[in-house]
Amino acid sequence: MTTGARLTVEQIEINGGNVVYEILGETGEFIALTPGGRFSKDIPGLRPLADALVAGGYRVLLWDRPNCGASDVQFYGYSESHMRAETLMRLITKLDVGPCIIAGGSGGARDSILTTILYPELVTKLVVWNIVGGVYGSFVLGGHYIVPSILAVRGAGIDGLLHVGEWKERIAANPANEARFRALDADEFLKVMLRWLNAFVSKPGQTIPGVEDGLFGDIKVPTLIIRGGENDWDHPKRTSLEVSCLIKGSELIDPPWPEDAWERAGEKFTASGGKDFCLFDTWVQAAPAILDFLGR
Repeated sequence: MTTGARLTVEQIEINGGNVVYEILGETGEFIALTPGGRFSKDIPGLRPLADALVAGGYRVLLWDRPNCGASDVQFYGYSESHMRAETLMRLITKLDVGPCIIAGGSGGARDSILTTILYPELVTKLVVWNIVGGVYGSFVLGGHYIVPSILAVRGAGIDGLLHVGEWKERIAANPANEARFRALDADEFLKVMLRWLNAFVSKPGQTIPGVEDGLFGDIKVPTLIIRGGENDWDHPKRTSLEVSCLIKGSELIDPPWPEDAWERAGEKFTASGGKDFCLFDTWVQAAPAILDFLGR
């Protein structure tokens, strides 16, 4: 455990795996804040937003989801986001910080939406942005996060996972993950991966991957949606508009960052060879709008 004046970093066992988390702030209502992709709580751009929310009078729970950062790898559930939603529910419950505000961007928006749908008793308000949807956005995620693992196992068995770049990073951050990979059964792992991949296949009646549109009616808490950029293929404007229609009474606002922020960040990231990470640097600009919403 590492402690400091304003945060505590710890880990807790959930469903047979350790989940790393930290709490920022000392008083106020809790906000469970989740980033996108398989990025950790330490990804550049997330902490400035968390700090701004703490300055606004809240406490912030940051966490490394399973398969992210220094947490243990885990593979179960209808989709990876369903697994994350269950993990967040158990994390909030074990830490006794709920009911609380749930907030997240990109993949973290999907995780937050699912948590609110599945465990409404733990959520007081919902804030989401950069919501993934559309054929392109969904297929890119399936190809990026699921297909490499399937190909690795089909070509070299479970040991093949140890050579997948993303999983090498998880082992470097948490050496215990190597043994967790080696303990996997290849057939069972592939079964889970195919199920997770299917969640990213665009289907009628699923505005966001793996979530039936009808389930959005179960969201009863005040909800803020920050619209996707005008030409953002990964987090389409259309998806944000559709989600706002699906969540009755939700509030939809224009992005506080430039309409082309995601595209420009992606160009900068690619030009640097992946070294100049800036995809979430604009998120702190949402703090005033989020604090205004939460204060009403």
